[in-house]
Amino acid sequence: MHKILRGLLAALGTVLAFGTQAADWTINAGPYVPSPQSVVADMLKLAQVGPQDTVIDLGSGDGRIVLTAAKVFGARGFGVEIKDDLVKQANAAAQAQGLAARVRFMKADLFKTDVSQATVLTLYLLPHTVDLLRDKLIAELKPGTRVISHDYPLNGWHPIKTVHMDLDDKLPISGTTTTLIFLYRVPENVAGHWRATVPASVHTGPIDLELEQKYTELLGAARIAGERVPIADGRIVGRKLSFTLSTRNRTHAFEADVINGAAYGVVNAAGQRAAWRANRSTTAN
Repeated sequence: MHKILRGLLAALGTVLAFGTQAADWTINAGPYVPSPQSVVADMLKLAQVGPQDTVIDLGSGDGRIVLTAAKVFGARGFGVEIKDDLVKQANAAAQAQGLAARVRFMKADLFKTDVSQATVLTLYLLPHTVDLLRDKLIAELKPGTRVISHDYPLNGWHPIKTVHMDLDDKLPISGTTTTLIFLYRVPENVAGHWRATVPASVHTGPIDLELEQKYTELLGAARIAGERVPIADGRIVGRKLSFTLSTRNRTHAFEADVINGAAYGVVNAAGQRAAWRANRSTTAN
């Protein structure tokens, strides 16, 4: 099921308002509306899909995204769809195209389907449904997994890239030629206490970091020489984090890769670059 009728949002919201949790229902994510084939190709190109990838499409309809990922880009994967006829159509197409050994389609509730195998996950769903999936994606997908959403963003996530196109074949679907593709990477969980070792030009001695995380946004503060310095411009994209600290009338821009519970990177201050690292700490600032 690939999106859409905005009027259904009100009905879905009413159901949820009575306290029903998304995981306890087979939620109708909207009527099936296919992504135009040209958009499918652009989505997969943007995600740099290749033979090493497992592509999972939530709301897979006639299977065109997973089938294209396998046939054109050499990937494997599966699609999740709630309508029997579309599941049968997609599996028949996989057989006819000689792709059944690499792709499959199943009738299932997308909220209850394990998506942890995905290296690329694609969405073309109602905006409210997309937002309901945010916590599931964080919980199940490995950090760095690419997520592609057609037309509707994951609120609270910062995309790596947004592509805007005008396509005439979108007119019958949404009444507009406007097409948006959002590319994300699932963020590493970096919330908590960290002890950083930084160059002497930044600070003599370790710096304690208290990181707070809301999807891809980093908040919190550093404790430097007894002073609490708020973190600014904090982001975590896949396993790459970045933030700035302003000390001694200078702004220091930190970047790092998070690997096995440690961060390794570079700090830039007034054009001078130096290495820094940080490890998780059990001690609060």
